Amino acid sequence: MVNKTDKILSYDVVFEEAEEGGYTVTAPSLLGCISEGDTFEQARDNITEAISAYLESISMDKLSVPEEIPHNIFLGRVNVPFNYGFASA
Repeated sequence: MVNKTDKILSYDVVFEEAEEGGYTVTAPSLLGCISEGDTFEQARDNITEAISAYLESISMDKLSVPEEIPHNIFLGRVNVPFNYGFASA
């Protein structure tokens, strides 16, 4: 529940589909803040909880709460030629 004194902070998060199913999600502005979930929605909820716990921990240690740093994250795919003849056996 959000109180009138609460500030809403926004952080970019990156979702990655896991090979075994589900999603791993990280918050690049919060070093080491990572979570996962079986579904996209669960992963989103879990990273929200992880970020909240991360910020609480920082606050309890009397450290400043990091502001969101825009990363301008772009995801894409590139094709890379690779000659298997050069790979060592």
